[in-house]
Amino acid sequence: MAIADWLMIFAVLTGPIIAVQLTRYLDNRKEVSERKLVIFKTLMATRAYNISWDHVEALNRIDLEFDRNNKKEKAVIDAWKEYLDLLSSNSTSPEQWAIKRVDLLVELLYKMAKVLNYDFDKTHIKNSFYAPMVHGMNEDEQIALRRGLLEVLEGKRQIPISFPNTQ
Repeated sequence: MAIADWLMIFAVLTGPIIAVQLTRYLDNRKEVSERKLVIFKTLMATRAYNISWDHVEALNRIDLEFDRNNKKEKAVIDAWKEYLDLLSSNSTSPEQWAIKRVDLLVELLYKMAKVLNYDFDKTHIKNSFYAPMVHGMNEDEQIALRRGLLEVLEGKRQIPISFPNTQ
């Protein structure tokens, strides 16, 4: 057999294996990229509702999906750590904390946008969202209702009951 025959046999035997391995590699890369994209999209969609469950879950997945060994992605992780430090802190006044929280979230989202090839500037990230006031009002009312119910259940508050005058 000639060398061309051996090369043909080798190509026939290894071609499908190489094709499958390449497909798996590309699928894995796409899946990793998609998971990062889901985190980013969730954070962008909920940036006005930073206490929503989806927002918190997406933040907590950053460490899992972004790679410290990649320079651009390490910047995302570093921005997340700085943001997390603030979220866990109560050493500043509530007004300063709220301003810094927004700034650090914007920085985190900006760095994520760069990694994921989105062309957003910080001003767009900070200001371009829709958040109806009624959503905030509903949330405040739910908190007040829960607190009031807990006070009743703990015996700290009574439910006022009045009867109509029957004369």
